Amino acid sequence: MGVILLRKKKLTSFQVIILGFFGVIIIGTLLLMLPLSSRDGRMTPFLDALFTSTSAVCVTGLVLHDTATYWSMFGQLVILILIQIGGMGVITVAAAFAMISGRKISLMQRSTMQEAISAPKVGGIVRLTSFIIKTTLLIELLGAAVMAPVFCRDFGVKGLWMALFHAISAFCNAGFDLMGVRAPFSSLTSFSAQPVINLVIMLLIIMGGIGFLTWDDIQSNRLHVRQYRMQSKIILSTTAFLLAVPAVYLFCFEFNTLPWKQRILASLFQAVTPRTAGFNTVDMTSLSEPGQCITMVLMLIGGSPGSTAGGMKTTTVAVLFATAIATFRRQESAHFFGRRVEDDVVKNAATILMMYLALFFLGGLAISMLEGLPVLTCLFEAASAVGTVGLSLGITAGLGIISKLILILLMFCGRVGGLTLIFAALSGTRKNVSKFPREKVTVG
Repeated sequence: MGVILLRKKKLTSFQVIILGFFGVIIIGTLLLMLPLSSRDGRMTPFLDALFTSTSAVCVTGLVLHDTATYWSMFGQLVILILIQIGGMGVITVAAAFAMISGRKISLMQRSTMQEAISAPKVGGIVRLTSFIIKTTLLIELLGAAVMAPVFCRDFGVKGLWMALFHAISAFCNAGFDLMGVRAPFSSLTSFSAQPVINLVIMLLIIMGGIGFLTWDDIQSNRLHVRQYRMQSKIILSTTAFLLAVPAVYLFCFEFNTLPWKQRILASLFQAVTPRTAGFNTVDMTSLSEPGQCITMVLMLIGGSPGSTAGGMKTTTVAVLFATAIATFRRQESAHFFGRRVEDDVVKNAATILMMYLALFFLGGLAISMLEGLPVLTCLFEAASAVGTVGLSLGITAGLGIISKLILILLMFCGRVGGLTLIFAALSGTRKNVSKFPREKVTVG
């Protein structure tokens, strides 16, 4: 009689991250299906609950039902918790509970935490995780405190809940709002001329989107910018460029009919929110086609590594841009601030770009063919989903089942990250060290 030996296969860090997000989405779906979660006390259909849970955990903001009018207080609380878990990261939240309970963090768990927050090394990962948790809670509470007087003035005591909800949603770059009490799916359009709400929401989006490692650099080195990591310098400079240029375009060409004060706020806000928050203070359908195309590009770029934002990431675009410049100048490699970029980083950046473009185009074209809607409108929806943004031209609620499933897949892939999915799928395969003979191929 033979003895069968079962080898226990350990999950890789990438597989743990994917399963963690998937598990939280399923739990959120089951909670949102409960009659307690809806205002009318009816059970929410599985697909609608799955779409909402995925959108919340992947901090996207695309919705089938208006958050304020469809979901009960319990449902809104579930959505807010899902947003917080998705924004901070499933692994980070799990690590927080482990630290609170006094459990020792194993080396495998530290490695998973490193991959989850895009940390450069395992050393100091527990301290960094603690910093992330404290920073997140502090910034969200400060944001809620500043917005509370405005919301309380308009909504009474309920304004406290609305201030907290929007502060967490903004910092986590989620884009969920409770303004449907004024007009369904209206986002923050009723506050387009309100400076406090505009400025606080913008600051929260930017602070959440530049990444926790950048904040750790700022906290450690203060104003000594030269001591920052090269990555932090790239993130800050690229973020500033991607905020300033679109804001100038929007001010000059899109919002000419608005009063000056409102025009400035609208231009700044609509330049910030595609990175990847999903709030809007103007009707997105009022943008011209060039304006919508620029917004799509910003949505695909997204925020920065190790942040609450999604998208390809600012560093990906910066590396590809620097590589192009190096090629034009006939330099051997791309570089920033006197430091060379490794070839593997360039390969990863090119792979991420191709994956996001493929998901964006295929998803948008598929929805257009299935729904019979204009291609540009569907591409906008696909960019919003894969970039985990949440901006929409108003077609989300009317989409069919297959189109909704496509958006769910795009949101999940956009939040987890393309390379994470690839590395999770290919884990266990041995690295091929052999090389084929070299032959020149002409490109361009």
